Amino acid sequence: MAIMVEAARMTSSDLWEAETAERYDETSAFMFTPEVLDPAVDFLADLAGDGPALEFAIGTGRVAIPLTERGVSVSGIELSQPMVDQLQKKRADIPVVVGDMATSTMPGQFSLVYLVWNSIGNLRTQAEQVACFRNAARHLALGGRFVIELWVPGIRRFPPGQAAVPFHVGRHHVGFDTYDMATQQGTSHHYRRHSDGTVTYGESNFRYLWPAECDLMAQLAGMHLEQRVADWNGGPFTNDSESHVSTWRKPA
Repeated sequence: MAIMVEAARMTSSDLWEAETAERYDETSAFMFTPEVLDPAVDFLADLAGDGPALEFAIGTGRVAIPLTERGVSVSGIELSQPMVDQLQKKRADIPVVVGDMATSTMPGQFSLVYLVWNSIGNLRTQAEQVACFRNAARHLALGGRFVIELWVPGIRRFPPGQAAVPFHVGRHHVGFDTYDMATQQGTSHHYRRHSDGTVTYGESNFRYLWPAECDLMAQLAGMHLEQRVADWNGGPFTNDSESHVSTWRKPA
């Protein structure tokens, strides 16, 4: 089993415990569907080419496992040991460092570092997010790329006096985000209906950031924006886009 463990550093991120990790794949099942996952894997495999890839916040391997099956050598950094335990039950051959993605390191250099599904927001201070960009650049070979998938904060949808905005409404899950405009802090509130009819509540905290702020963080890390699209399918990023997939490159 190729796991390298490094003690978790001090971080502002929520730490996902064993119960959350055990249910993660079930509660996130819509993110595992082919129409969601396949374009992301195609996009990342194309950028990685013949080189190795490093995933920040690798979780239970939703992206890393199919990317590995495409022939890409994938390693990971993950804060939660229980999440790594779930990954290892599926693929024990993916090396993972247990630690925070702002400071923890994985030996070697990579052609691609990537961070998906809004995970950079788990770092809840601007300083940590800047450090994350610098950590990505530290791991990249010359000419390598850093990719993030990130939502655009839905602040324009707030009329005066409104406290929350929905981000997902489905038969089994309803989610709302609340925002503090002064601090760029937010909380996602999740209400889930289970097969026995019970409803559970959970929350996760984040710091939102704008595309332009990401570009400045990349610049501070010595990288430049190469491409920004609205989604993994390569749709154009516009004023009305609710998400972006951005690629920054370390100069060759």
